[in-house]
Amino acid sequence: MPNITSLSDLANAAQTPRLVIKVGSALLVDKAGARRAWLEALVAEIAAAKQRGQDVIVVSSGAIALGARRLGLEKGGRGSLADAQAAAAVGQIALSGLWAELLGQHGLTAAQLLLTLEDLEDRRRYLNATATLGRLLDAGAVPVINENDSVATQEIRFGDNDRLAARVAQAARADVVLLLSDVDGLYDRHPSEEGAKLLPVVHGITPEIRAMASPVSGSGMGSGGMISKLQAVEIAEMAGIALVIGNGTQDQPLARVFGGVGTLFLPRGRKQARKAWLGGRMRLKGGLVVDAGAARALAQGASLLAAGITAVEGSFSRGDAVAIRDASGQVLAHGLSEYDAAECAALMGRQSADHAEILSYAPRSAVVHRDQLVMV
Repeated sequence: MPNITSLSDLANAAQTPRLVIKVGSALLVDKAGARRAWLEALVAEIAAAKQRGQDVIVVSSGAIALGARRLGLEKGGRGSLADAQAAAAVGQIALSGLWAELLGQHGLTAAQLLLTLEDLEDRRRYLNATATLGRLLDAGAVPVINENDSVATQEIRFGDNDRLAARVAQAARADVVLLLSDVDGLYDRHPSEEGAKLLPVVHGITPEIRAMASPVSGSGMGSGGMISKLQAVEIAEMAGIALVIGNGTQDQPLARVFGGVGTLFLPRGRKQARKAWLGGRMRLKGGLVVDAGAARALAQGASLLAAGITAVEGSFSRGDAVAIRDASGQVLAHGLSEYDAAECAALMGRQSADHAEILSYAPRSAVVHRDQLVMV
């Protein structure tokens, strides 16, 4: 794993062999349409990174905004789900064509991938995406990825491309995610407040760091804000991936970030690939509430036993991902349940010796085995 310690390391192919760059809607599109001149400059920077020997993946917003302008839809195409889906269907053609054209001017091949939440939440589909990304990068292409907004509904959406970028970075085994936004990075308070200070380096997400985030996207065009970016940091951190927030409104934004203007979030560790995927899941089928003793045991690396469960939430089947919470509601872990919800309810609070009689079959060793569990 490359040792990234500063923003300048992002321009070093040895330190950052593989980089994911997320570009927000407000950077790509204005009232007149696509900001072609700005995008041309960014693509030139991407081409320079490729020349240095770096793999680059682009996560590009902008399809809904572009399509809404083509169709004359109000509220930027976000007035209703039907409007957003229609705008995305039109805008994605224009967006992918623009990326392909501009990358092609530098001799680079663009590859389009449209993903939904389920593509990266389902383990088999996640591994398929990983294989596709790896092959494209090996062939020298620049994958350009967006959420498949023309078919995604509220229940199966990432909701913003910040978290999509972090999940793509996990799947692609990238070293850094760079979120280009309309701010320089994370400030200790809202950047409009007097005395607000940019934080150059952050080691892990703490309650104090979360308190600094603003939920507001300043442009009004995108769907994210600083809160979604910190959620992306947490997803990236699971896989030991660094994440950077930088200002894309400036000319040559990559050079500005590599020169030291931005916030670098350094991960505190790296989990195994399967556990990183599990910890980064955004859609969980249910939950298990545990007592203080079970919470302590989980923190020490133990499996979750039925005796420590005090409540079962939701409807889930064996093998589904569930949240494990303490009595206060705090999520302690994600895990794959060895039983369905009804069986968990029947077993909760009971000792292992009672399980065979309750279930009428030989019980499994744990409700959530430690090999299928990750602390978050």
